Amino acid sequence: MSDTGISTGVYLTHLLRAYGVEVVFGIPGVHTVELYRGLAGSGVRHVTPRHEQGAGFMADGYARASGKPGVCFIISGPGMTNIVTAMGQAHADSVPMLVISTVNAHGRMGSGEGWLHELPNQQALVSGVAAFSRTVHRPEELASAVAQAFAVFNGARPRPVHIELPIDVMLADAGHLALPAPVAMTRPAPDAAAVAQAAGWLAAAAQPVILAGGGAQRAVVAALAERLDAPVVMTTNARGLLPPGHPLGVNLSASMPATRALIAGADVVLAVGTEFGPTDYDMYEDGGFALPGRLIRVDIDPGQIARGTGAALGIVADAGLAVAALTAALPARPATDGAARAAAAEAGRPVLGAAMLGDLAILAMVRDTLPDARIVGDSTQLVYAGNLGFAAATPGSWFNSATGFGTLGYGLPAAVGAKLADDRPVVALSGDGGLQFCLGELASAAEAQVPVVLLLHDNNGYGEIKSYMQAKNIPPLGVDIFTPDLAAIAAACGWQVRRLTELGDLPGLLREGVAAQGPTMLIFGDDLREQARI
Repeated sequence: MSDTGISTGVYLTHLLRAYGVEVVFGIPGVHTVELYRGLAGSGVRHVTPRHEQGAGFMADGYARASGKPGVCFIISGPGMTNIVTAMGQAHADSVPMLVISTVNAHGRMGSGEGWLHELPNQQALVSGVAAFSRTVHRPEELASAVAQAFAVFNGARPRPVHIELPIDVMLADAGHLALPAPVAMTRPAPDAAAVAQAAGWLAAAAQPVILAGGGAQRAVVAALAERLDAPVVMTTNARGLLPPGHPLGVNLSASMPATRALIAGADVVLAVGTEFGPTDYDMYEDGGFALPGRLIRVDIDPGQIARGTGAALGIVADAGLAVAALTAALPARPATDGAARAAAAEAGRPVLGAAMLGDLAILAMVRDTLPDARIVGDSTQLVYAGNLGFAAATPGSWFNSATGFGTLGYGLPAAVGAKLADDRPVVALSGDGGLQFCLGELASAAEAQVPVVLLLHDNNGYGEIKSYMQAKNIPPLGVDIFTPDLAAIAAACGWQVRRLTELGDLPGLLREGVAAQGPTMLIFGDDLREQARI
């Protein structure tokens, strides 16, 4: 502790408050306790997960729901190895996350002498899942490091940032340091000439199509689509940009034949904030996705525009600013066949099969019962179906870990983080296999008193992987796992637990769950899915 009472660890709390941080996720340890000295009375809420991976997933859900970075306090060594998976998911989905860790003191870090929690190089560990990782060697460097992190979050493609404080620096005197005002950060606007060129191509197009990705989540895409009379194909993280039933909305994945036919028939395609990831455009890796028309790409990351599918024109800009500029530059055109083309794509749903269509019916029941809810998913069968065809009510109300990085154990902790962001209802989707990756977070959810509803599909194992193995004529080993009494475990953690056997009971139980004082688990099996089969 410094003589002034303001250590660098305490100064960090002041910096975070200046940047509007309201929640921190972390598990205190002997190397991080100085970070906690300034939290008491600061107005920053601390939430304790039961594993650092859970902290990262909570921060991820919080960031997606709030639009602000999720912040984690993590111990050196095992804390960092534990959170890397969550950072990988956030990196893949462009989610802002600030991971602040300690590292052994100067003279000890990287020495190989076996100091507590020593890793050879924490920065090397996280380099592939962070926008950057920086070691703060002097108290005077901390404000700059935090400012650089928020510059990434607010002005560039958001991704995790890692800042590590050597223990001697964390304890050093920072009483002489002023608290700088955060820099107001604008996002890049589109080049006027590029907007004019793109608008000309789109205005002249006979069959334009818009492909919207997660980067377009805060753009007003509906107005642009209506001006162009263009169908909008929404990736998983863009669902809800056009509400269910919008005549130009296409929620059937671009991995499906009818949606691919729509895109292949377009003479001009405007792709906004989408990386053309295979889990959105080629889920079954059959190579059938094609873009024969002229392609315009809008992305905040110039490197992304140059990857994969070639573009005739690349516009480096914030998606919201670019969409607004294009809308303003385009003359309104009378509606012709845009709605019919979108409907033809949506009519391709039968290819999903009865089981997935039934799963989509369950998800629609959740959405229609709780229209303002966020539905947060793990990698599980309801979610796989949803990613192929669910129509979310609003932007940001459907997200999960089953795209891109594809982690397990995400749904519950991410739902807790999302619920901490605001008062909107949150429904988590998980399977019994995925929940066993994060069982401890049942306790942290109860402790935080968040009324999330966990819709748990219990089929005694890894059902999706079992089906995949059987389809490949591989003996299904390792998938029929022992499943403990999850209802008893949840009840022991303070959850309200109900078994769902009749599909008609779901709306009432959902309403009861979101009105409860704490978390609720609704357990169902394959028999409920059978009731929903179409």
